Amino acid sequence: MKKLLYSFLLLSSATLFAQKNPTTKFAVANDIVGTVDMFNTHKNKIQSTQTYKAANLPQNLKKFGYIAENGLVEYKFKSGQGVLDRLSLSELNAQYGLAKNTPVFIDGYEFTNTDTLIYGDILGNMEVIDNKGSKAVSIITKK
Repeated sequence: MKKLLYSFLLLSSATLFAQKNPTTKFAVANDIVGTVDMFNTHKNKIQSTQTYKAANLPQNLKKFGYIAENGLVEYKFKSGQGVLDRLSLSELNAQYGLAKNTPVFIDGYEFTNTDTLIYGDILGNMEVIDNKGSKAVSIITKK
């Protein structure tokens, strides 16, 4: 009975980590992914913003449709202001000793294209989780 209970608790916790956070609103600038909360801390560097609903993404943002569930905001930096730390998800996987093509979860959203660049400012809490029997990096953007 204890083994059954332990197995259930382990499965439940893994499932909780992989759930999408409904309050996360993703944003993109220069084809690099961040969150609206992250960009709010860099307001002085922002030239313009444009908010899109998932169904109305322009062609250049359609590749980010899988994270546009709550809409997607496109930011444009002022000239010379777009210098924020960034890294690819494959580099993040390598830091954790995982295969470079291992999907990464950000607030429960699965990023399967590990060539995707993200801003370092969204790297709040990170851990390796069990994802259907294999390991994956999970990032929770709220610190």
